[in-house]
Amino acid sequence: MTEGVHGEIHVTDPSVCRVSEASAETSVESVSRSVAADNDTAAVEFTAPSSAAIDDADEVFHHEQKTIYRVTSGPAEGPRCACELVECHGCPVRHLEAECGTVVLSFVAADLTSFRDIVVNLKSEFDGISLRRLTQSEPDSVSSSLVFVDRDKLTARQREVLETAHEMGYFEHPREANATEVAAALDINRSTFTEHLSAAQSKLLDAILDV
Repeated sequence: MTEGVHGEIHVTDPSVCRVSEASAETSVESVSRSVAADNDTAAVEFTAPSSAAIDDADEVFHHEQKTIYRVTSGPAEGPRCACELVECHGCPVRHLEAECGTVVLSFVAADLTSFRDIVVNLKSEFDGISLRRLTQSEPDSVSSSLVFVDRDKLTARQREVLETAHEMGYFEHPREANATEVAAALDINRSTFTEHLSAAQSKLLDAILDV
């Protein structure tokens, strides 16, 4: 029976990578990542307005007032970013995006236990790790594992934040509303929205993964 798990992880730790730092300074689009065949060199490319002054990144292409930047890293003894940590578990990063200092990455793990191990590892290395989306393969038979989540573990405000974000399409890909728009709908500032959302997602992730 196939038990694959597709997860999207929210990383709000500003030190997670240069792309995260860049997204806190300006709008970032089209983030992609590649690793050399010898696994010693990794490169991340992203697009930002040409007017942005982004240090520690190479400008490799200009078009219509936008610039493609590339950040390259050489060999290291251990993972330097969340993506590398996930890849150390044998799971390629399928999707990567950054907005306002937050990175969202997605990957597929063999099963829920493997996914949990990766998340626990991420939490041990970086701050602000929370679940954005979790999808498990449909079972080949009628038997399946059910996970019950106690909604009372969330405060009323956290539930309101989650429900509003969901209704406005914050969790869709591509997003139908960004953090600033959802915060405005809730009549709170963006940092308060992010704080409530991260706390709610962490509680749900702990319940789902039993950590």
